[in-house]
Amino acid sequence: MHEAHATEAAALTARPDLPQGTGRQRAATQGTDLQRERILQAATQLFAAQGYANTTMAQIVRALGVTKPFVYYYFRDKQEIFETISWRPAVDCFTALDFAADDPRRASEKVLEGIERLIRATVAHHPAAFFPYREPQVYRPEYLAAQKKLAHHFYDLLCPLLEQARRDGDLDFDETKITALAACSLPGFLYSWYRPGGRLAPDEVVAELTKLASRVIGLRTGH
Repeated sequence: MHEAHATEAAALTARPDLPQGTGRQRAATQGTDLQRERILQAATQLFAAQGYANTTMAQIVRALGVTKPFVYYYFRDKQEIFETISWRPAVDCFTALDFAADDPRRASEKVLEGIERLIRATVAHHPAAFFPYREPQVYRPEYLAAQKKLAHHFYDLLCPLLEQARRDGDLDFDETKITALAACSLPGFLYSWYRPGGRLAPDEVVAELTKLASRVIGLRTGH
């Protein structure tokens, strides 16, 4: 079962449902990867500051100090840049429970670490992790379908672990799916209030939200 999930995750994270052979680039090298990252970083800041609709390819080009053909060599259009930026956080968040098949820990330990990983990935990928919450209308149906597969992969792992932890006497809850969704919705609300450089450091935000999530899943005292 775990091997099947691992295979599925590997297939999903390869971005099979996203455009292949993006732009005019045909082969990735260390140099081209660095240039792609430059473009993605500049675009991320613009999308975060002014939104998708108000950001143009011309603005991305100006921010980089390059010409349009340079950007179009790597990416087909603005939407592809936006989806590429959004995909990495989605993968990191929804593979948070991809533990080794022979991991001997109790189910409750895996649940807590997985939720903490999810929260930490959301915070670490600010602001890109929040784009789907802010502008869900931007994404193509194909992208949304790929993202949904990743989410299903995550919850297909989480729900059995929750139920096992309940049988072990470590957790106390009633409805499995509602509990899973409620606990994992906590980082989803970060987009409305989280600001780097705020009163709490990123690690403190992660710790606070993980503690709240542990209450949602009914972690028993002493665990």
